[in-house]
Amino acid sequence: MHAALLVTAVLFGAVTGALTPRAIHRLSVPAGEPWRSVGADGEPFPAGPRGWIGTRPGPGPLRPALAGAACAALLAAACGPTPETVVWLLLVPGATVLAAVDIAVLRLPDVLTLPLGALAVLGTGIAALVPGGQGSWPRALGGAAVLAGVFFVLALISPAGMGLGDVKLAPALGAALGWYGWDVLLTGVFAGFLLAAGYALFLVIARGAGRRTEFCMGPFLAMGALLGVAIGGLAA
Repeated sequence: MHAALLVTAVLFGAVTGALTPRAIHRLSVPAGEPWRSVGADGEPFPAGPRGWIGTRPGPGPLRPALAGAACAALLAAACGPTPETVVWLLLVPGATVLAAVDIAVLRLPDVLTLPLGALAVLGTGIAALVPGGQGSWPRALGGAAVLAGVFFVLALISPAGMGLGDVKLAPALGAALGWYGWDVLLTGVFAGFLLAAGYALFLVIARGAGRRTEFCMGPFLAMGALLGVAIGGLAA
């Protein structure tokens, strides 16, 4: 059963990841500009969901498909056949798009962060009602609220280091990590900041970046949360 779950998760991650390039292309615009309504060929996108789901135009389906498959495989292997695993897998496509957009234009759009937060909070609530859940919904709610508050304070103290997009991403990360415990929450957040610090050091050494150099935090926070959730799933 666990093998079947792993195969299903990999296929889900790969297929949904392969369908994200159009959304990535449309959302990868600087703050204040409208989402792209036409492709690179000048043709307008179809109305409705078809205008957001597809392989072209965009960065190509291979990278997001591989990223989605890898994340889904890790989550399924670590968390097993539990109700919360379904929630984590549903978060993967949106997180993949969010990371790609942040890398491209240093932006975490509300159209992605807010639904991801709602999905994490409501999803863990449903998972708590299903037999076999390995976490706590009240703790997930607390994690979402606490992490959002901490990130908001950090954004006030250092807007260059922590943006409001990161604050709006916090409920999704906090709910997923808090589901397993406060120790998992601290581990996931620490891992994210550690990964971001490593990348910042790389920018300083390799590209001569300075204190005012901006770089994306979202992908590293998401990767830290992914590692934290995997650790929490293994320990549950």
